[in-house]
Amino acid sequence: MKALVFEHALARTAVTKALGMVCKRAFVGPTSPLRLGELPVPELPAADWVRIGTRLCGLCGSDYKQVALKGSMDNPMTALISFPQVLGHEVVGVVEETGGDVSSRKPGERVLLNPWLSCVPRGLEPCRWCREGELAQCENFTRGNLSAGIHHGNCREATGGFAEMLVAHESQCIPIPDGVSDEAAVLGDPFAVSLHAVLREPPPPRATVLVYGCGTLGLCSIAILRMRYPTARILAVARYGHQGRLAARLGAHRVLEHRPARRLIESVAGETATDIRRPWYGLPMLTGGVDVVYDTVAKAETLEVGVRITRPRGTIVVTGVEVPKRFEWTPLYFKEISLVGSNAFGFETMDGRRRHAMQWYLDFVAAGKVDVTPMLTHRFPIDRYREAMLCCLDQGRSGAVKVAFEFPPARGN
Repeated sequence: MKALVFEHALARTAVTKALGMVCKRAFVGPTSPLRLGELPVPELPAADWVRIGTRLCGLCGSDYKQVALKGSMDNPMTALISFPQVLGHEVVGVVEETGGDVSSRKPGERVLLNPWLSCVPRGLEPCRWCREGELAQCENFTRGNLSAGIHHGNCREATGGFAEMLVAHESQCIPIPDGVSDEAAVLGDPFAVSLHAVLREPPPPRATVLVYGCGTLGLCSIAILRMRYPTARILAVARYGHQGRLAARLGAHRVLEHRPARRLIESVAGETATDIRRPWYGLPMLTGGVDVVYDTVAKAETLEVGVRITRPRGTIVVTGVEVPKRFEWTPLYFKEISLVGSNAFGFETMDGRRRHAMQWYLDFVAAGKVDVTPMLTHRFPIDRYREAMLCCLDQGRSGAVKVAFEFPPARGN
């Protein structure tokens, strides 16, 4: 089968990183750790696993940031991955084969992949976090019958959707209702990430909130806030014009430019009718501000602006992943702001029911309560992976939000 393979090769990585400082095309060039090749069809690791034919696979920011070699050697997450990797965890596919012990899935079903390689897929009894449905906090990402890896795409055996086929435990396969398209279903993973973040720190009644970043996670956050918390006033910070237009379409009341930072802070002051405090040097701070910031970027710049525009005892929820850098964080303690991390998704409680976040999403789509498919801006066959990656790495020029690989239907489907 065709597959995009990412190898852990220090020499290739060093050369590509140096060349990439001059031209982004180097990240998908001859020296890149990423290559398109032929792999054997993956074997089922256990009798309760299934084989899936990939139909659509979204390119997550973590995927193309890895291809662009944005990371550091001291990142603790390097303890939780294994190589070689077939990336891609935002997968919609069709079950093609089931193991002998599979009871809940059957061939021909369309499924959305829950990519977490928590206890059950590893053949282990659920740990305390998995018993509570908090799959992203599983204690066993390096144990069991699989190599290290938190989800499909960063584990040697649990290959991802940048390939024609993959295997998954039956519990990871969430059936897609007939009325939900592949295009809608493939957005279930980023929607679930944003749903978890909003439910971690929901806005108080009639709050003013700010969604920092209008990529996939930010736009999903806006749609969720508009659907679940209609009294909240939503400010959005967009880097590009096409993102801002989608933010308004999905429910943002006001879209603000991300730079210059001083003007952004002043705009939030105007939107929240709060005083501005100007230091001797650098950016101002608001005495009031927004109730909650949902930071889907998490650069030093966005965190620094965030602590300056959040009201006293307000909250910043961080879902973005960027290389850490210094920022001036004095307002964090001065205004007693809560800085909350939000990691992916698991089971979520709403309206007195507890279900997997992806199941909630599919229900919302089937009921016509939400439609985030306008975010799916580009689709490519796997052979054009270089074009797809460069589209993601230059979204200002390409107009991309969510990019996906698409695969022809397998025979018989």
